[in-house]
Amino acid sequence: MGILDNVREQYLKGRDEEMSLEAYLDLCRQDPLAYATPAERMLAAIGEPELIDTRKDPRLSRIFSNRLIPRYPAFEEFYGLEDVIAQIVAFFKHAAQGLEERKQVLYLLGPVGGGKSSIAERLKKLMEAAPIYALKGSPINESPLGLFDPQRDGKQLEEEYGIPQRYLTGLSSPWAIKRLEEYEGDLSKFRVVRIQPSVLKQVAVTKTEPGDENNQDISTLVGKVDIRKLEAYAQDDPDAYSYSGGLCLANQGLLEFVEMFKAPIKMLHPLLTATQEGNYKGTEGFSAIPFQGVILAHSNESEWQSFRNDKHNEAFLDRVYIVKVPYCLQVTEEVKIYKKLLRHSSLSEAPCAPGTLEMLAQFSVLSRLREPENSSIYSKMRVYDGESLKDTDPAAKSFQEYRDYAGIDEGMNGMSTRFAFKVLSAVFNYDNSEIAANPVHLMYVLEQRILREQLPEDTQRVYLEFIKGWLAVRYAEYVGKEIQTSYLESYSEYGQNIFDRYVTFADYWIQDEDYRDPETGAIFDRSTLNGELEKIEKPAGIANPKDFRNEIVNFVLRARAQNEGRNPSWTSYEKLREVIEKKMFSSTEELLPVISFNAKASVEDKQKHENFVTRMVEKGYTPKQVRLLSEWYLRVRKAG
Repeated sequence: MGILDNVREQYLKGRDEEMSLEAYLDLCRQDPLAYATPAERMLAAIGEPELIDTRKDPRLSRIFSNRLIPRYPAFEEFYGLEDVIAQIVAFFKHAAQGLEERKQVLYLLGPVGGGKSSIAERLKKLMEAAPIYALKGSPINESPLGLFDPQRDGKQLEEEYGIPQRYLTGLSSPWAIKRLEEYEGDLSKFRVVRIQPSVLKQVAVTKTEPGDENNQDISTLVGKVDIRKLEAYAQDDPDAYSYSGGLCLANQGLLEFVEMFKAPIKMLHPLLTATQEGNYKGTEGFSAIPFQGVILAHSNESEWQSFRNDKHNEAFLDRVYIVKVPYCLQVTEEVKIYKKLLRHSSLSEAPCAPGTLEMLAQFSVLSRLREPENSSIYSKMRVYDGESLKDTDPAAKSFQEYRDYAGIDEGMNGMSTRFAFKVLSAVFNYDNSEIAANPVHLMYVLEQRILREQLPEDTQRVYLEFIKGWLAVRYAEYVGKEIQTSYLESYSEYGQNIFDRYVTFADYWIQDEDYRDPETGAIFDRSTLNGELEKIEKPAGIANPKDFRNEIVNFVLRARAQNEGRNPSWTSYEKLREVIEKKMFSSTEELLPVISFNAKASVEDKQKHENFVTRMVEKGYTPKQVRLLSEWYLRVRKAG
């Protein structure tokens, strides 16, 4: 089937279907979704979560304290927002159960560019998943069940069609009341249509925005008289009314109110009655208009604070279900956000040097964190990402300790994801001859952007320190290791030989036995063994060699037992891996002729240089980036 046929088929599926009221009631008996509330339909669209047992993942177990966490496929690309999504789902779950949440406004509160609008868009999309059933011709797409009186008809409807009495509101629109009079109470004359909610058509899903203080009134929400119809109808006739307000269009669905607290308070009053009583008054003198739907609002914290501090707004505050949507505070998840944004752009195929997105994510997260006590903010960032620092930073605290000290508002300010992506776009386009991104250009662009933002002096100083004091220093270590490992042709084999030799020497030294080299036959007594071990330990600054040796040997013996007597990989024990790397790279002098892009003194050096560049390209760098990063690294090393 071609694309055009596919589109046509989807269109035909979404067309309205007409039926009698009796056929609708029969359908209710078989399908509870036919009379479900918007909250119930939303829950059905969200679906069941995948339960993640965080005990099985060391990183997640540290972040989520070994809890079972739900992940919803409907929100799979909302990285780092597990708690936010869980609160939103809880709102719909409680509303679907008929609890207090069904009478409340779902309010997303968070900083700019933090994801509020994206969540709202996803919820609107989910509201389109299931059809609604409405009286044919009803200007507000009202439920056919509004025609029935709960006291009079509730019991019989439940017995005959299985519709629980709580679904009967007893509220009909002025339009339906007029039709009922015309039909002389004959409900069978009403027809029911199955309608597909649609954002594009503004059917059961719509958006309202605050206008100008002077010209905005409640008609934005409740509609107003259509003056063109006044020739044929009286002003208070339901048929003369234009049901164009947000509450009219969003009945049985979802109304998104953007920047809600920028609107004057008098305009928000219809929301109170719509949520609390399930109806609202129009601008004319006819009966109340029913409303059965979800009101979703969002705004920035400054608007919320000024609204909350105004004593006149107390009645409204109690009717708002707040979900805080902070910035992402996990580097790994922030990187996934950038990758998602890049996937949806023409930069998706452009080269991006290893470490670029990670560095940008680190800067973004650092800007959002609250400075901890007696610990570095960089360590805090790593702990928030689920790293264990007990071996590398004794001052680092646990995830929960950092969280408790920071308070509940952490992540509500700092640099937005939107700002970060604008920086990333500039980095990709920094070099006129190559559309590509690398961390050196990123640091430069970041610095320029921060200076241009005209931030408070203290904030600017802190942000620049993040780049110079943390990111540049750590990246020099990282790119140094990348360069050095590409320089050494047989890097891993060389590392494994040092590892195996160190373990053997340490084992004999602990046992206080002489060691005979099987290849040369040379004898190593305890003193000689100690000297050989110190050659590896001293460049790495091991403070307590005796304990270190015991620790390594015990680790290897345990690993051998599970590995058929073979030594583990030299990279398997972090502490010793660092020690070996420092030994391997303690001298950079021999590195210089190979990684430098100057003219080569010999054919051998030239060949080594080409091999080095090839190995760097295999790691994901462009040849141009290899040159830039090598020259930057050598410059930094010389300056250090």
